[in-house]
Amino acid sequence: MKIQIDPHTLERAEERGASEEEIKDVINSGAVITARPGRLGKAKVYDFKQKRHDKYYDQKRVEVIYTLEKDTIVTVTVYVFFGKWEGENADSL
Repeated sequence: MKIQIDPHTLERAEERGASEEEIKDVINSGAVITARPGRLGKAKVYDFKQKRHDKYYDQKRVEVIYTLEKDTIVTVTVYVFFGKWEGENADSL
């Protein structure tokens, strides 16, 4: 399925610490998450192991919110959270 990354999503991704490649990866291989009605979401945890805003973080979780329009995934926004996720699904959640 084609992925159309909205300019707003790219702008937010840059501000929040995610890349275009990560957005595509989350859509293709992330775990399904709950989103508001009419929208879909996926999330994925990545190793980060560096500082952001002078604080060290082991991981970051990238969440992509999107819609389906015919045969195209259209991104709405992206959220990025920094911290540490553990458990059996930490690689995909």
